Amino acid sequence: MARRTRTHPRASRVTAVARDLATGALFVLRGFATWRRRPGLMLFGMLPAAIAAAVIIALLVTLGLNAEQWATAITGFAEGWQSDWRDALRTAVAITLVAGVLIGAIYGFTTLTLLIGDPFYERVWRRTEEDLGDFAPNPVRFWRSFGDGLLLVLRAMAYGLLTFVAGLIPLIGAVAGPVTGVLLGGHLIQRELTTRPLEARGIDGTARSSVMRGSRARALGFGIATQLLYLVPGGAVFVMPAAVVGSTLLARDAVARAAAPPPAP
Repeated sequence: MARRTRTHPRASRVTAVARDLATGALFVLRGFATWRRRPGLMLFGMLPAAIAAAVIIALLVTLGLNAEQWATAITGFAEGWQSDWRDALRTAVAITLVAGVLIGAIYGFTTLTLLIGDPFYERVWRRTEEDLGDFAPNPVRFWRSFGDGLLLVLRAMAYGLLTFVAGLIPLIGAVAGPVTGVLLGGHLIQRELTTRPLEARGIDGTARSSVMRGSRARALGFGIATQLLYLVPGGAVFVMPAAVVGSTLLARDAVARAAAPPPAP
């Protein structure tokens, strides 16, 4: 007589979430296939990230060369201290400054790329919609509005601060900081890149939250995969147009899932 096994609901839920995370990551990989079909379009989509990378690298070099001088200026009150204590304090301040600058550079690159990339990425995701068919995008704002840009900057600043604070937690900060950065950075990327394909369908604000509710794990998987690819040297510039294509696929998938009838119990 065959033995019947019962799967625990919590285990099934964990498995479903893991599967959705992996599915979301695959959207980025599917986006790379567009390099084979439309290399010119993808090269065009690289321009915002290349510009942002050049600006961020220049700032990093400038700040890195002056970290010691900045640490000395900040700790001017320690001039009368014993040399060992004074040097230890200034070294700690310099390390903290470098860590803060690196975190700022990660979020700064993403934010700057998204701010200047709207007209570039609109061409990429619209062409993707045309290739996939079954949808004619509605007109959307060509340039990011001041309010949208301000919210993006404020959100990136808040995420950067949370990442920095997580990295300062005793004992676990070395792990908590990078993990927090990847999670929050991934959330920022997926949220911003899916905005325009959803707006083209008349979905924004509260409607967006409703549509994405059933695809949160997929959206997070997409964002995490994109953020991890950013960490590969030179990958941030190369991956951005693929991420735009992937976000279009993610938006279409989320809309289809939200419109599908609920599964039978």
